[in-house]
Amino acid sequence: MSRLAQVKTDCQRVAGAIAAALGVEVEVIDLDLVRVAGTGKVRNDVGSRLQRGLVNKHVLEHGRPIFIQEAGYHAICRSCPLTGSCFYKSCIVYPVMAGETIAGTISLIAFNGEQKSTLCSRIDSLMEFIGRMADLIGSKVQEQEAMTEKIIMAGQVNAVMNAVDEGVIAVDGNGLVTHFNLSAERMFHIPKDEILNRPLEEHLTGLPLLKAMHGVNGTAARECFVHARGRKLHLLVTVKPVLDSSGRPAGVVASARDFRETQKLAYEIMSAQKALTLADIVGESPAMLELKARAAKIAGSDSTVLITGESGTGKEIFARAIHAASPRHNKPFVAINCGAIPETLLESELFGYEEGAFTGARRGGKPGKFELANHGTIFLDEIGNMSLYLQAKLLRVLQERQIERVGGSRLIPVDIRVIAATNGNLSEMIAGGHFRDDLYYRLSVIPLTIPPLRERPGDTGLLLEHYRRHYSTLLNKGIKGFAAPARRACLDYSWPGNVRELINAVEYAVNLEEGEFIAPASLPVHIREAGRRPAEIAHNQNRWQTIEQMEKEAIAQALEQFGWTEQGKSEAARVLGISRATIYRKISRYNLTPRQTRGTIMIR
Repeated sequence: MSRLAQVKTDCQRVAGAIAAALGVEVEVIDLDLVRVAGTGKVRNDVGSRLQRGLVNKHVLEHGRPIFIQEAGYHAICRSCPLTGSCFYKSCIVYPVMAGETIAGTISLIAFNGEQKSTLCSRIDSLMEFIGRMADLIGSKVQEQEAMTEKIIMAGQVNAVMNAVDEGVIAVDGNGLVTHFNLSAERMFHIPKDEILNRPLEEHLTGLPLLKAMHGVNGTAARECFVHARGRKLHLLVTVKPVLDSSGRPAGVVASARDFRETQKLAYEIMSAQKALTLADIVGESPAMLELKARAAKIAGSDSTVLITGESGTGKEIFARAIHAASPRHNKPFVAINCGAIPETLLESELFGYEEGAFTGARRGGKPGKFELANHGTIFLDEIGNMSLYLQAKLLRVLQERQIERVGGSRLIPVDIRVIAATNGNLSEMIAGGHFRDDLYYRLSVIPLTIPPLRERPGDTGLLLEHYRRHYSTLLNKGIKGFAAPARRACLDYSWPGNVRELINAVEYAVNLEEGEFIAPASLPVHIREAGRRPAEIAHNQNRWQTIEQMEKEAIAQALEQFGWTEQGKSEAARVLGISRATIYRKISRYNLTPRQTRGTIMIR
């Protein structure tokens, strides 16, 4: 459809008004030489195409108006077969401009002597008049096109709004609802036609739209409890004001999603890594087979599990495998290292916080790990490093299955399974007053102890081959195995850092090895020399300490002197000349716990 055809009704009205006022006939032609409007003799030809239209073609091509005083005798008419016998007597043809482009023409036509006299006697005024009428039609074209564009844009906006999962609500400056998408209908159980053009508060209370009316930046995602016709909804809402051309608020638009769905998305992101099963755990020694069988038996329970074992034995791997084998396997698995985070931060990490709970608290607050793990499993690693204050809060969670955010007063129910882990001796910590006995009994409903690698030597060869294949593929190296001397050195080594140390050693060896089999020279020095000159090595070990050993010993002694409280750790850091953050990092790195027996450094 041509641009003029979209406003043909307006064209016909203009043509009829001009013809009645001037006593001449009028026709409007589009770019395809099709009559869009006409009066008198050409009224019945509206919709048909001009057979010749030489004058109209000329005006369309050059964009300038033309007056034909003697139709059939003008220079333009010489190539026309009707030259000298044209049924037009005289005419004015004027281009119709829509913006910067030509949309067609409008013509004043004389079919008899009287009409010709009218045109010829008033040519200047009629030329100006028809120019104004051409501008009028051109403005109608642009107006229609703008309207069409707005309708298309509105349709696109509605399509986008209805395609998103979030509920989208918009209100105008008077608080009347102007938009309410399909997701909002489903979320609030309110049909769109019942809420549109009605005050928002008549149907929904608790949404912060009206409060944000005079804000410039709006409100970032925040929790809201919204009442919708007797139903209470827990939502995450983002609000943005709509400003007019002068920068004043003209309305507000908000997007809302179910808070539980937001948590679910967070779970999926946090649990995006590949699920580990008990079958994925490498080990066929009697001790490991028995341990995996026990883990399989207790996986279906919701009882709390306490996993103990030396650093590097794979406590988190077992926790993940138990979760994967449980009915909660398609729910989140959330892990947190209680020894790597300062107490003041650990509380907010575990329990979350409300808006304004402390300086720097995020607007809208933040859910903690217990909330994120709802319906799933939370893994509390290095539980022995948790302060007595947080131990009391954890005990309450285990007893009541409710948490309270920092700075909040509302109890939030949580359905979680707790798996805790430690490489320390909790019994000694209880005796020393560093760990609550009631919490210990709550945690150790099902105890699992992972034996160190030196107590299951039959698994060492399996682990070496498993990680050799893994890193050979990962690093794109065609290493086929271990040379016999290198394998013997690895089998004879005691692996004080357990599986974690073995993994690091294999990765190191695969990186260095240039042949098809890992040679002893590619192994870490301490492994390949562990079996040689034992007396000399023992003598040197007694005589010299590594920097790491001295650092570990110094930090442990300072903590024993000043205490393991927050204040004690700060004082120890000051005396040692390191930052508070550094001492927390070192405590985690060296697996330091109160009254820990210090010896060989465990590689983490």
